[in-house]
Amino acid sequence: MIKDFILPDIGEGVVECELMEWLVAEGERVEEDQPVCEVMTDKALVQIPAPFPGVIAKLYYAKGEIAKVHSPLYAVAMDETGFTEPATPVPAAEQVKPATAGKQVEDFLLPDIGEGIVECELVDWLVAEGDLIEEDQPICDVMTDKALVQIPAMKPGKVVKLYYEKGQVAKVHAPLFAIETDAEFETSALDTGEPTAEAISNTPTAPVAQGKALASPAVRRLARSLDVNLAEVPGSGKHGRVYKEDIERYVKGASSQPQPVAMTDTPTTVAAPTITDPVTADKVVPIKGVQAVMARQMMDSVSTIPHFTYCEELDITELVALREQLKQKYASDSLKLTMMPFFMKALSLALLQFPVVNSRVNAECTELTYLSRHNIGMAVDSKVGLLVPNIKDVQAKSILDIAAEITRLTEAARSGRVTPADLKDGTISISNIGALGGTVATPLINKPEVAIVALGKLQVLPRFNGKGDVEARKIMQVSWSGDHRVIDGGTIARFCNLWKQYLEQPQEMLLAMK
Repeated sequence: MIKDFILPDIGEGVVECELMEWLVAEGERVEEDQPVCEVMTDKALVQIPAPFPGVIAKLYYAKGEIAKVHSPLYAVAMDETGFTEPATPVPAAEQVKPATAGKQVEDFLLPDIGEGIVECELVDWLVAEGDLIEEDQPICDVMTDKALVQIPAMKPGKVVKLYYEKGQVAKVHAPLFAIETDAEFETSALDTGEPTAEAISNTPTAPVAQGKALASPAVRRLARSLDVNLAEVPGSGKHGRVYKEDIERYVKGASSQPQPVAMTDTPTTVAAPTITDPVTADKVVPIKGVQAVMARQMMDSVSTIPHFTYCEELDITELVALREQLKQKYASDSLKLTMMPFFMKALSLALLQFPVVNSRVNAECTELTYLSRHNIGMAVDSKVGLLVPNIKDVQAKSILDIAAEITRLTEAARSGRVTPADLKDGTISISNIGALGGTVATPLINKPEVAIVALGKLQVLPRFNGKGDVEARKIMQVSWSGDHRVIDGGTIARFCNLWKQYLEQPQEMLLAMK
């Protein structure tokens, strides 16, 4: 029996991903839980495991292509005793009316909308029974335990039945509403924008009428960004549907067409050639992946948190000397003893005295939660963009334990293979801008945290010693940003002074460790 493997939900709000690498080939046998491929979402590189054993019959995507969530990823010839399709839960609702001729009625299943979320409250329907809807049109608002989320339609059609009323709790993977669609409408993952023989035969010979082009919102946004009239773009999809590739071909064709030359009766003088700089067209690229996630998160942070910045100078001459003594003894392939473990441990010790810096405030600013765990995040400039994995429970780890975790997470982040568990539940963050040469910054808080510090580059600068003599010292500038709703300037100054004491006098940090 040959069965399609449907690409499951792989992250909150993720509807598509890039196929980075196949780990199997057609004709190859796979076992249950064996990694089949690596895909890149807008957050991280994720491995997709096989849910059941069998032989790979067909790989539906090539490297670099975009795979759709809830669409076939590959086909597998299963063992006779292999996978059994689970029964779909049916909500307690009245029977749906049968479809009319040439139509089919199917249930839209509420997809995964966040890691660990199994149900949500139906806040508001944005459509009514009998309404005609388009692909990607928002259908309803649901409230999870984390945020308000809009659920979009996966395909066009007519809403036949809404299974829940406002205020009721909807179950993930259970029917949310019923939709009547054209019987020939397909959502196969094989339709990636390349025209099929059937699509070509149904393509209109004339351009789609102005304002009537059939396209998804994402395609319409691309057309607007390129100043292209969709009605003039021949669609290669069924019923003339316009895909992104159609727009790209249209733009490329328009730019490559020769411009007409005006004919005149009077002779023209050929001017001497002049050397000019080549003129290149503006390049429009979409903001996507980790960059898009970071943009949304930073906009949310700066628009909801009143930031203030506090800067200080650290003299870490003694700490640098201590680290130099220890790194040769403890360095290995799995452990690199950098300065960061010392900064993190000192930070954790200071947090014990100032727990408000390791807290959470609710959206209404009516409750403050003091967090017992010190999960310290570190910003990493990875190949997929800015990631902030965090070291869990720094308060319970030794400096060497912290160093080993930093080594692991840094290597994982730079390759894009950080797990969701390493990215979640951070309580405070460190940004090492000094690695790139900066000295002072105004970092943005990694919401819902309430503080972040940016480390400047290490500089050798002249400073007066206790005797009034000038000597070379190793100096670092640090810049704190705090949430002014819960942290005031005096608190951050006293907290930073204690952190500074542990770093400038490492023996004090060792005495404070339990």
